[in-house]
Amino acid sequence: MASAIPGPRNLPESAYDLDTYWGRVLHSAEVSDPRMLLVTKSQLEKSKDLVYKYKNNEIKSMTPELWHAKLVLDSTIHPDTGEPVLLPFRMSSYVLSNLVVTVGMLTPNLGTIGTLFWQIANQSLNVAINTANANKSHPLTTHQLLTSYGLAVSASCSVALGLNAIVPRLKAVSPNTRLILGRLVPFAAVVSAGVVNVFLMRGQEIRKGITVYDQDSAEPLGTSQRAATFAVGQTAISRVINATPIMVLPPLILVRLQKKFKFSPRSELFTNLSLILATSFIALPFALGIFPQKCSLDVKHLEDKFKDIKSSSGHAVKKVVFNRGM
Repeated sequence: MASAIPGPRNLPESAYDLDTYWGRVLHSAEVSDPRMLLVTKSQLEKSKDLVYKYKNNEIKSMTPELWHAKLVLDSTIHPDTGEPVLLPFRMSSYVLSNLVVTVGMLTPNLGTIGTLFWQIANQSLNVAINTANANKSHPLTTHQLLTSYGLAVSASCSVALGLNAIVPRLKAVSPNTRLILGRLVPFAAVVSAGVVNVFLMRGQEIRKGITVYDQDSAEPLGTSQRAATFAVGQTAISRVINATPIMVLPPLILVRLQKKFKFSPRSELFTNLSLILATSFIALPFALGIFPQKCSLDVKHLEDKFKDIKSSSGHAVKKVVFNRGM
C-alpha cells in the first residue's frame, strides 16, 4: 500500500469516502481490479517515486496521475513490509486465483476423492493468501504455519465429508431441499475452515499484539493485543461475508436452471463457471467494503498503557490506526 512509502506527509486514504460503505465498495472495486496485475516493474517504481515526492512535499496536491500511482501501490504493496505481494495472492488476483478451486468445490456430485482434493486445494490457497497479506508484526514460524494448515484442512474436509454423509439421510425434508442442502455443503466447509484458518494463522498476533499508530501523525505507539483481537475477529467475519455470495448464489441458481434446461456435462461446467465468475466480480467489492482495511480505534478500547499516551510531539493520542490484514 502507499502507506508503506516513507515521508512526513500522509496521502489521502482514498479518492472515495472510506467512512461510508459505498465509498469502501468503490475503493475495493479499484483495488481488486484485475487490470492491476498488468502493472510492470517500471510502472511500480514510477508510482513509488510519485508517492514519495508527494509525501515529502515535492508535489503539492493530488493529481489524477498521483491517484493512479496510489492505486497501483495499494493493490500491489504490502503495507507493513513495503514489498510487492506475490502476484497470485494480491487482492487484484483474488477472483482469478479462487476461480478454479471454487468451480471445483461447487461441481455437483464430486464424490469423496473429489471433495477431499478441492477442499485441500482451497485451504492451500487460503493459507498462501493469509500468509502473504497478514499483518507482519509477528510472522509465523514454519512449524506454526504447517500446524495451522493441517488443522484448517482437517476442519474443511471433516465438515464437507460429514455433511455429505448426513444430508442424504435427512428423510424429514423434501428431495428438493436435500438437493439444495447438498449444493451448500462446500459453503459450510469453506466458512467453518476459513474462520478456523484465520484464528490459527494469526493467533500469534493475538498473543503478542500488533503495532498501532497515532491516527494523526502515523507514529508507532507500541503493540496491542486488543487491537489484534479486533483485527483478527473482523477478518474472520469478513471471510464469511466474502464467501457467502460466491459459494451460495451460483449453486442455487444452477439448481433452478437445471430444472428448466437439460445441460450436457460441458454446458453445465460452462454455466457454473460463468455464474461463479460473474458473482465473484460483482459481489467481491460489496463484501470487501463491509470493514475498512485500515482500522481505527479509540484508545479507551485498548490496554491501560495507551489510555494517557502522548505522541513524540506532545499531543494526547485520541485514536490509533492499524492494518487489519486480509
